[in-house]
Amino acid sequence: MVAIPSSDIAPRQQPEPRSPLHAPSPHESGLKHTSGEALYVDDLPTPPGSLVGLVIASPHAHARLVRRDATRARALPGVHAVLFAQDIPGVNDVCAVKGVHDEPLLAVDAVYCVGQLVAFVVAESAALCRQAAALVEVEYEVLPAILTIRDAIAKESFLPHPKFPDPHRIRRGNPEQVLLSAPVRIQGESMTGAQDHFYLETQVSLAVPEEDGAVRLWSSTQHPSEVQEKVAEVLGLGRHQVTVEVPRMGGGFGGKETQAAPFAALAALGAVVTRRPVKVWLNRDQDMERTGKRHPFWARFDAGFDTEGRLLAIKAELVSDGGWSNDLSHAILDRAMFHLDNAYFLPDVDVLGKVARTNYPSNTAFRGFGGPQGMFVMEEVLNRAAERLGLDPAEVRRRNLYQGPEHRTHYEQPVEGNRLPRIHAELMASSDYARRREEIDAFNAGSRWTKRGIGYQPVKFGISFTTSFLNQAGAFVVIYADGSVQLNHGGTEMGQGLHTKMRAVCAHELGVPVERVRVMHTATDKVPNTSATAASSGSDLNGMAIQAACETLRERLRPVAARLLQVERGAELVFSGGGVFHPERAQRRVSFEEVTQAAYLAQVSLSATGYYRTPDIGYDRATGRGKPFHYYAFGAAVVEVEVSGLTGEHRVRRVDILHDVGSSLVPSIDKGQVEGGFIQGLGWLTCEEVLFNAKGQLLTHSPDTYKIPALGDAPEDFRVALLERAPQDNTIHGSKAVGEPPFMLAIGAVTALRHAIAGFGPPRTEVQLASPATPEAILRAVEAARSTGR
Repeated sequence: MVAIPSSDIAPRQQPEPRSPLHAPSPHESGLKHTSGEALYVDDLPTPPGSLVGLVIASPHAHARLVRRDATRARALPGVHAVLFAQDIPGVNDVCAVKGVHDEPLLAVDAVYCVGQLVAFVVAESAALCRQAAALVEVEYEVLPAILTIRDAIAKESFLPHPKFPDPHRIRRGNPEQVLLSAPVRIQGESMTGAQDHFYLETQVSLAVPEEDGAVRLWSSTQHPSEVQEKVAEVLGLGRHQVTVEVPRMGGGFGGKETQAAPFAALAALGAVVTRRPVKVWLNRDQDMERTGKRHPFWARFDAGFDTEGRLLAIKAELVSDGGWSNDLSHAILDRAMFHLDNAYFLPDVDVLGKVARTNYPSNTAFRGFGGPQGMFVMEEVLNRAAERLGLDPAEVRRRNLYQGPEHRTHYEQPVEGNRLPRIHAELMASSDYARRREEIDAFNAGSRWTKRGIGYQPVKFGISFTTSFLNQAGAFVVIYADGSVQLNHGGTEMGQGLHTKMRAVCAHELGVPVERVRVMHTATDKVPNTSATAASSGSDLNGMAIQAACETLRERLRPVAARLLQVERGAELVFSGGGVFHPERAQRRVSFEEVTQAAYLAQVSLSATGYYRTPDIGYDRATGRGKPFHYYAFGAAVVEVEVSGLTGEHRVRRVDILHDVGSSLVPSIDKGQVEGGFIQGLGWLTCEEVLFNAKGQLLTHSPDTYKIPALGDAPEDFRVALLERAPQDNTIHGSKAVGEPPFMLAIGAVTALRHAIAGFGPPRTEVQLASPATPEAILRAVEAARSTGR
């Protein structure tokens, strides 16, 4: 053996660290979540002298306030304040809609729902707050209440739109004429119920008074700028005197978009009045009783089909239950109307929408923001048409999918980048749908008490805030001389993985390892005037703002790096793998830290802001035409279930999902969102039943009475794939939003349940299944199917 001199051995090339983009990654707080290190608002160290705030709420759905007296409560030792509406120094209103003042923070002359805020107690402890609250005397004169959508319609009780006197209507063609000659006509009604957000962390805010009358808040909110705005108005301050910080949330799902503001405003009010820190925290029962839910929707429809199951025309009226005040109800109704079509072309259409005013807590944003309720109507229509025609509902859906460029939405937006046909073909093949449906039909023919069903569900979901001015975001990126980075952006982290994605974007843009990037708490004194983390747009908007800030910083660092590398000042340099190099001389590089240290010594600014606004979107409500969405996300699911005809119970045997997220920023995060969204949608449609009594009091106000999906409700076989080779133009690194679209895939479970239930009746049984499809609802549908064959 001949020895080889060590000098002749080529040095082993160390692999260049890969960009964190488009690669799986753990959630940036995953370990902290499991270890307990993750800090939420209630985990923050309690400031010295802190007090506790407790809300006194109305026990009546509708009543006049006759008398209020807090004399005995205020005399109790340790009680620092008992506040009513007249004690508010600024504007007594927390309505989220600009120009609308229909939601007083504390009730003035009347209350309009059980749980409406009437008074606020501030004391040394929660126990003392409860003792004081029992001493506050509030006398009510009970008035009649409206507790159903039908009652609201009969009494013409509707919430007025702040800008438009007439109901929202979208119309194309002449559906009335087409319906008269349609070979098949489907007429009926549908109803979808409420859903509680059931975030793990309930509503909480901590307010600390500062110098010069200012106040700092830590709030569990999806919209820190709105909390800042409402707190400033309530206190009669400029927004510059209010700072709102969000460490993270233990879930939000839309329930902390607007409805965190009242509790933050009360904490701030208590802090200003007492000059002591005040925390407001709701327990689970209080949270569920006093906050709004997903909007229930009632719909009436009249649809015409040809004998092959192709839709010819549809007329629909949608009425949502808005509760007692506006909140975001009109925007939610708009999105429901925009998504009536879901994945299907509507040739002739007329859809009308209204918001009912009832005596319930104001219903609010919830994952999908009206989209699920609108889609459910069309899916109900298609299911009924397939059952009447004796066709496979999956084939009826395929025949009605958007196809070529001539197919525009009913509000005339082109469906650009339509991937629905491709997703259909790929998922039908990968899920082996045709063979499995044949096997299910054979199984049902031989099984008396147990039936199975399968359903195919496509989804097309528009991405953008439909309130156009909200489509903006900011970022503030700070590089220190040692090359480490602090990232500030306007998005909030509620467990969905936004910070994980944004850290990956920042690390990629600067060419540094993700470990060198720290995402800071979202705060209004770092990034002002932000929009809510909602509408699935958190990554889209904030990612582009971060990219803009990083581009500014790279351009500042480029001349410094060129000098260190001894190349021309204007040379194109690559920032990657923790270093900077010329692409034609990759072996010669300087570390990012060397560049930042040199930049600091050369007096180059190492911080920059970034800003982004979504281009070319807008909608004309008066004409029902426009482009409210930047793009569409697509997806599809095949769902298989098994139903007991004896108990009405069901189990989900298998789910196959193929979802379009563009070029995923972090695939592991996106897959988690698809799985979680589907399960939450399954809960809304099958087990989460919100019930009130005849007095408007919530009956399902805790986990012992309200059933969210558990591990046993998850599919036994759960297969999730992200669509490959699917970059999206004009988005952050070709990605697409993922938060809301997968929620609607769960509607496939309803189709599967209908297939199984129909197996208890004769061929072409038209299933009568209520939503949510609880065991009781399924059993009633099974009995109705059986009676059809008698």
